[in-house]
Amino acid sequence: MSLVNQYLRSKELYTKALTLIPGGVNSPVRAFKGVGGTPVFIKSANGAYISDEDGNSYIDYVGAWGPMILGHAHPKISSALKAQIDLGIAYGAPTALEVSLAEKICALMPSIELVRLVNSGTEATMSAIRVARGFTGREKVIKFEGGYHGHVDSLLVKAGSGALTFGFPDSAGIPSATAAETFVLPYNNEMALSLMFEKYGHEIACVIVEPVAGNMNCVPPVDGFLQKLRRITSQYGSLLIFDEVMTGFRVALGGAQSVYDVKPDLTTLGKVIGGGLPIGAFGGRKDIMSMLAPIGPVYQAGTLSGNPLAVTAGLVMLEEISQPGFYSQLAKQTQKLLLGLKARADAASIPFSYTQVGGMFGCYFNDERNIQSYEQVMKTDVATFQKYYHLMLDQGVYFAPSAYEAGFMSAAHGDGEIEKTLNAAESAFAQLHS
Repeated sequence: MSLVNQYLRSKELYTKALTLIPGGVNSPVRAFKGVGGTPVFIKSANGAYISDEDGNSYIDYVGAWGPMILGHAHPKISSALKAQIDLGIAYGAPTALEVSLAEKICALMPSIELVRLVNSGTEATMSAIRVARGFTGREKVIKFEGGYHGHVDSLLVKAGSGALTFGFPDSAGIPSATAAETFVLPYNNEMALSLMFEKYGHEIACVIVEPVAGNMNCVPPVDGFLQKLRRITSQYGSLLIFDEVMTGFRVALGGAQSVYDVKPDLTTLGKVIGGGLPIGAFGGRKDIMSMLAPIGPVYQAGTLSGNPLAVTAGLVMLEEISQPGFYSQLAKQTQKLLLGLKARADAASIPFSYTQVGGMFGCYFNDERNIQSYEQVMKTDVATFQKYYHLMLDQGVYFAPSAYEAGFMSAAHGDGEIEKTLNAAESAFAQLHS
C-alpha cells in the first residue's frame, strides 16, 4: 500500500501557492506545520478515499474535518446537487428548501425551536454570542481552554495566568478590550466553573462549550460536567451554548446533547448539515431566537445564507444518516479501528491511548489512560506522532496533520479499509520502536 509517486506535483503546487496565498494555504492547519513536510494537494475523492495531484490514493480519516460522514462523492448527494445546479445556484431570496432543512433540524434537535441558517461555523458561533448578549443584556462570556469556536475576536482568546483572570488575545489584531470580556476556564473542571460564577455570575451572558472537545483532539466530558453547566447557567440567568459545529449529527442523530441528555439554550451547527458544502446554523429557544432581526433588535444577515446547493446536500445527508442502525454501525467500525491500533502499539511497546464518541475519535502518543483535560492532551509525544504521521501517509493512510485534531470515521470505511490501516500501523509502530 506504499505510494506510487512521492509528492512531486504537490511540492510544485505548494511552492507556487507560497507566492500567492499567505503560507500557501487557505486554512492554517493545512500547511503541515504540525507534522513537517509538504502539504498534500488533493485532486479527487470517492468513498473512504482521497487522491492527490501525484496520483496517490489514501484512506481518509479527516473527511473534510467531519462532514463527510457518508464518505466522499456519495451518489445521492451528487445526483441531488446536479439537479439543483440546473435550477440555479444562488437566489438571495427565501426558498422551500431552507424551510425543509429548518424543519428537519428542529425535529432532530428538540432544544432548537427556531433556527437561522448562516454560511459557516464561525458565523454561527459569532451570531449565537451576539444574540446571547442581546437577550441577557450582559457582555461577558466563558469558554474553555483548548476549545475552538471559529476565528471570532471574542472567542479567539487563550487562558490568563490564574483561575479567575480574564483571557488575553490568542491572535494579533484582537483588541485587548475585546479579549477582556472573555473568561477561559479549564475544560471538565467544575470547581473553576463554580468559582467563576460566584465572583462574576451576574455579569456573564453565556457559556459556550464544545460538548465533546474536538479541537484539542477528542476529549469527552466527564460525568456530570455538562449537567453542572446546565444548572449553574440557569441559576445565574446566563445562557448555555453548545457548539455542535463538529459534533452535531456527527456523534449521534440528535448531536452530543442527545448523547449526554443536556438541553442547551442555543446550539451552533455546521459541517454535516451542508453535506460537505459551506453552511452553518444557530438555533434554540423561541424567546431567545426571537431577538433576531427582522422581529427583534439583534442584527444578523447573510447574502448566501440558506444557499440552495448547501441546503440540498444537507437534506440528502440528514435523510441518509437518519436510517436505523447508522450510528451504531459507525461507532462499531470506529471502535474496531481504535482497538486494533491500541493492540499494535502495545505489541511494539509504543505509548498510545485513544478516546471515542460515536464516529469521532482521538489518538495520543502518551500513557494517559483517561484523557479528560487540556493538560493531559499536551503530554502527547508530538515528535513520535510526527514520525508516525508520515509513516502512515507514505503507506496511503491520511490522518489530520496535527497531534491535536480529532479523527473521523465514515460509513464508507469498511473492514477492508480498517484492515489496510491496521497493517500500515503495525509497520509504522515497528519502525518507531526500532
